[in-house]
Amino acid sequence: MKPSSSDTELVHAAKAGDLAAFEALTTRHERRIYSLAYRMLQSPQDAEDVTQQAFLSAVENLAQFREEASFATWLYRIATFAALKVIRKRKGLVTVSLEEATEAREDYDSIPHPEYIADWKQSPEQLVERHETQRLLEDALALLDDKHRLVFVLRDVEGLSVRETATTLGLSEANVKMRLLRARLQLREQLTRTLGDPATRIERSHHHHE
Repeated sequence: MKPSSSDTELVHAAKAGDLAAFEALTTRHERRIYSLAYRMLQSPQDAEDVTQQAFLSAVENLAQFREEASFATWLYRIATFAALKVIRKRKGLVTVSLEEATEAREDYDSIPHPEYIADWKQSPEQLVERHETQRLLEDALALLDDKHRLVFVLRDVEGLSVRETATTLGLSEANVKMRLLRARLQLREQLTRTLGDPATRIERSHHHHE
């Protein structure tokens, strides 16, 4: 297979027994799967384990891959499931289905109101160009709870659509949208504490009644 071969071509070749084709798929997606796992788990060792498990599971189940979604989306779902198993093990939870592990009611009443508001000193485009912004984002991600971090990573970092994110996590699209909104608000507030212009700061009173 040529290096320029599409994922679909490589998948078909791998299904036919071409191990080199699967190795090409691994090389192509390994870094993104590790990055995905690391952002979910905040642990290099756990991320490495999940990455290895994801590709092992993929090769073992490749014949059952019906190609209704892209190979990347299928692989993200496998990696996410493996990451969720690690999260449940950390918390001492029994193994349950992906849907049971992630599905929970979200509504607008659960959306937090910002405690800290300020204009950002630079535009989002300028912030992206700053070397330290990536580190600040990683630090802010670590403060999110697991269910909101997973949605944000898949949708806003990996670029999956709302539908793909919902399929990957076994959630409804409505829940993905609500969790994404909550994650974005929390991340923005965390980043604003560092990047906001103190001259425009407004702190919400804790005595304020919503």
